[in-house]
Amino acid sequence: AGIENLPCELQRNFQLMRELDQRTEDKKAEIDSLAAAYIESVKNMLPEERVEHLKKIQSAYSKCKEYSDDKVQLAMQTYEMVDKHIRRLDADLARFEADLKDKLEGSDFETPGSRSLKKGRSQKDKRSSRGRGRRTSEEDTPKKKKLKGGSEFADTILSVHPSDVLDMPVDPNEPTYCLCHQVSYGEMIGCDNPDCPIEWFHFACVDLTTKPKGKWFCPRCVQERKKKK
Repeated sequence: AGIENLPCELQRNFQLMRELDQRTEDKKAEIDSLAAAYIESVKNMLPEERVEHLKKIQSAYSKCKEYSDDKVQLAMQTYEMVDKHIRRLDADLARFEADLKDKLEGSDFETPGSRSLKKGRSQKDKRSSRGRGRRTSEEDTPKKKKLKGGSEFADTILSVHPSDVLDMPVDPNEPTYCLCHQVSYGEMIGCDNPDCPIEWFHFACVDLTTKPKGKWFCPRCVQERKKKK
């Protein structure tokens, strides 16, 4: 169902929850009445009548529990329904931002020194193409011609604050990256070490604001290279 149907679905679920709540209140009033009648006449009741009266009270309590369980289940379904639409909008927004930024920056063209994608990185990129941000690296993102004044405008309107993304519900199956072990968001850069165990890093986590020229190695790989020397 499209998001345009969400208000009607929410209204219907909230109405059902209200009806269940009213049934629960009515049943609680019935229990109070049965309990008062039992206390008032218990001394004059036969044992069989007492048992029968207590069974009525117990049955009313069981009904109350059923109504409450139904209300909780309906609330959970409503939450999941809203959460599903939020995730869909999140994915659509990421695609829209990527398309808009491509249009603002101009058409892509291959650089003479561009290399073929590494097999492992290509597979990881495919798996994470539904992530929350765009990734850039020297070897898998060609240079783009920038429109005058367009780059600053694009960076301003398309910037995604990490906290905004991390506050959203996260799919437990979505892969994580970077030194912070979080899902992808905003601009990301790939380490040019083919054996890098992480591969992708958020700009902010590695103190970058723009993509550097030439090859780029993450802090861990830089330390490893120094040790080998």
